[in-house]
Amino acid sequence: MNNADQNSPAMNAEDLYKEEIFTDRRVGAIKRLSPVKGNGESDSSRQVIYAGETQILLGNNPLPINFEIEAASLAEAADKFNDAAQQAASDTLKKLQEMRREMQSSIVLPGQEGMGGVGAIPGGGKIRMP
Repeated sequence: MNNADQNSPAMNAEDLYKEEIFTDRRVGAIKRLSPVKGNGESDSSRQVIYAGETQILLGNNPLPINFEIEAASLAEAADKFNDAAQQAASDTLKKLQEMRREMQSSIVLPGQEGMGGVGAIPGGGKIRMP
């Protein structure tokens, strides 16, 4: 198998779900993912999955947050939505802060001679005219 085959998306007929969306039209939505067989019939050998969707604002920009909700019913998923959403938002903000720190530590400024590696400016950032 070549790299093109490995990178192309492929559906797994043994791992399909029917998706239903429930919303209060205020804070978000709950998806109920019911397992189905390749022919579309219910697959009772696998568990139903509940997933939440909401948004948080970063400045003026909405950031979508998606998360799983450990629940045995739609009503239980609705009861657990707020706590799961808050945890997912907190985790997302921590990841964003970590990414920001990593990006800031990799910035190379002109005049930093001897700083090699990816992103380094050849010649230490000095401008040279031909």
